[in-house]
Amino acid sequence: MFTFSCPVSFSITCSSSNGNIQNHGDYRVNINVNGSSCTRRPIKHHTLLNEVDVKEGSTSLSAIQFLENGHISEEKIRQRIPRQKQLVDPYRQGLITERGVGYRQTVVVRSYEVGPDKTATLESLLNLFQETALNHMWMSGLLSNGFGATHGMMRNNLIWVVSRMHVQVDHYPIWGEVIEIDTWVGASGKNGMRRDWVIRSQASGSTYARATSTWVMMNEQTRRLSKMPDEVRDEISPWFIRKQAINEAVPDKIVKLDDKAKHVNSDLKPKRSDLDMNQHVNNVKYVRWMLETIPDKFLERHQLSSIILEYRRECGSSEVVQSLCQPDEDESFANGVQQNLLTNKVLVGGNGRLGSLDINVLTYGYTHLLQTQNEEIVRGRTRWNRKICTGL
Repeated sequence: MFTFSCPVSFSITCSSSNGNIQNHGDYRVNINVNGSSCTRRPIKHHTLLNEVDVKEGSTSLSAIQFLENGHISEEKIRQRIPRQKQLVDPYRQGLITERGVGYRQTVVVRSYEVGPDKTATLESLLNLFQETALNHMWMSGLLSNGFGATHGMMRNNLIWVVSRMHVQVDHYPIWGEVIEIDTWVGASGKNGMRRDWVIRSQASGSTYARATSTWVMMNEQTRRLSKMPDEVRDEISPWFIRKQAINEAVPDKIVKLDDKAKHVNSDLKPKRSDLDMNQHVNNVKYVRWMLETIPDKFLERHQLSSIILEYRRECGSSEVVQSLCQPDEDESFANGVQQNLLTNKVLVGGNGRLGSLDINVLTYGYTHLLQTQNEEIVRGRTRWNRKICTGL
């Protein structure tokens, strides 16, 4: 197990791991990164905190990072969140791009990120989007103790919440494949932030997927949306890029479903493992609830090509959720065209080549809604393409 111990001397009120306050005084504290309890002994001479450095290999961490409200924070020691901008992260295989403001991370698709067909699931892609976004914040030096929150946000008791997300998938990465994920941020109105992603194959450079999202700020205590404070805007605006992974001039609105929806899954209850660090249900869980409402036969024969999510409110751990979905009205028409193609009754362009057919003919759609008894949580829109074997 990796361990280092370093003596740090300063005047401080020490706190044990169980939260009990110890007595005051000048102490020499031995900090162990492996999580073992820290030891202390009184010292006679006070050492200025900003004169103390903690070294681990070639990495120098200022002891100022280890203080929080007069206490040593073991969490900060273990996370090693930088206070200044980093250009390369060897641990996460990440680096800063786009002239110093974008971020790229190299990832290997792991066995638990793929489904039965050995391709990455949509949930895995969404988790990778979330992880690379947080790692981008980590590299910027702006990350504080919150879930992607900056130092200014923490001072104003603010957290990020996603209001909209649009994902398009052309190809799903396969198990063991090496992919590169680029992410960057931009302005979204006066009080929002846009974050985009692009996933590419490292081997071929082909674009596999792209996504765009809109984020707003919420007061962590009141759970109400908030304007962006000037100090937060000053923090993040230097990182903004005028580039979009998906061009959405006028985003389509998603209609609200009612109790006449064709497929309904009721009595969905969040588990403790579904909650994120902001104490509400993680947005990836919403997608799982939506997709599980679609009939299994459809899921076996089709692959998701795009999803749009419009978030209305957060979902707490004690709420009961209902998932509704409704297929497009022209589903039967599209199904008939595809069936004819698969049985060779229709020859496209006279040569039987599938590639010459407008892809829209082969696309299915579903409208989704997650709601509690009285309020909407998220509306969704999914598009699907028929899984066609390579032999065809």
